[in-house]
Amino acid sequence: MADLQVELITTAEAGELDQPSIEPSTEPAQPVITVPEAAPASDPDPLPDPLPDPLRHARALLAAHPVADGYSGLSWALRELPWYDLELGETGVDTDVPRLRAGGVGAQFWSAHVPENLSGDRALGVTLEQLDLIKYIVDQHPEGLRLARTASEAVDARHCGRIATLMGPARAAAIGDSLAALRALRDLGLCSLTLSGTPWAGPDGLSPFGEEVVRELNRLGVLPDLSEASEATAYRVLILSRAPALFVRSGALALRDAPGNLSDGLLTALGEAKALCLVPLAAEQTGSSIREVADHLDHVRRLAGPECVGLSGMYDTPATHPEGLADVSRYPHLIAELIERGWPDEELAMLTWGNVQRALRGADFTARATRERQRRQAAAG
Repeated sequence: MADLQVELITTAEAGELDQPSIEPSTEPAQPVITVPEAAPASDPDPLPDPLPDPLRHARALLAAHPVADGYSGLSWALRELPWYDLELGETGVDTDVPRLRAGGVGAQFWSAHVPENLSGDRALGVTLEQLDLIKYIVDQHPEGLRLARTASEAVDARHCGRIATLMGPARAAAIGDSLAALRALRDLGLCSLTLSGTPWAGPDGLSPFGEEVVRELNRLGVLPDLSEASEATAYRVLILSRAPALFVRSGALALRDAPGNLSDGLLTALGEAKALCLVPLAAEQTGSSIREVADHLDHVRRLAGPECVGLSGMYDTPATHPEGLADVSRYPHLIAELIERGWPDEELAMLTWGNVQRALRGADFTARATRERQRRQAAAG
């Protein structure tokens, strides 16, 4: 790990559009308007300001409301590199601090997922390695990154000019059938757990133990991730969980028939439960162009509501990215596309930053309320 650190500008300034210089015209205006001789000459009306450029508009918006990226595979990708420095720039991956800043990214969830062929103690062991590696990477890049596990810590990191790094999601295979393992992972900073791929969250829904897991997630302040879960499991968690549930990597099934995409019925239920669908920038799920990704965002926004849609970059994963969205620096181009489609600034601010903050605050509030209720019950008993 290189010792050299570079201090980077934390937030790009969004300047006003330069006003055009207007030279007095020597030609008569067309058509010619005759003014009575007795009338005093008046100054011509100033020209209207030029229309805002969508990309300039997007960069200005992201300076105030940065992207909270719901899924990054960076920690696993860095396991393959013998040397890296994210603050100077790293061409071997899709993500580094300069490109995060250029893309207007203020927070990222770093996946602690492990290969699906691992289970039991091996899955837990490798998950612990991933969490330890994430902490190490952040510690080695203090000028650019800061660990966070709550909404307030993510805001604090942003105010300090750092990009908040949240750990998770992790695969629930890591906890097996042990709530103690779940509590240990939370103590290490885990923020989200993917429920699919376990015997207690299967095609028929949650088992009694699965329901206990969801309750414990609520008590601990860990967000349940329903990516690739069966519809039976998803509907049950939406009813059971008091904290917002996440669909970390889900597009619209009506637009593209791909694993993990959500039916219109589930998107509607997601909106009613105030859960959050994070649309992936992955060609397999949301198409090969920026316009197709924007189509999925439009569809989720229409069915679930603007407060229930967000973004998952899927960078540094095996996913193929749409053209024009090759790395984390390209978020302004996607936001510019949405601006051209007429998304208002307040809904763009929810898409990029506000909705993830709402989910994190909801998890924290639910955890504190649950613990307080249990404390009162214990005191009364």
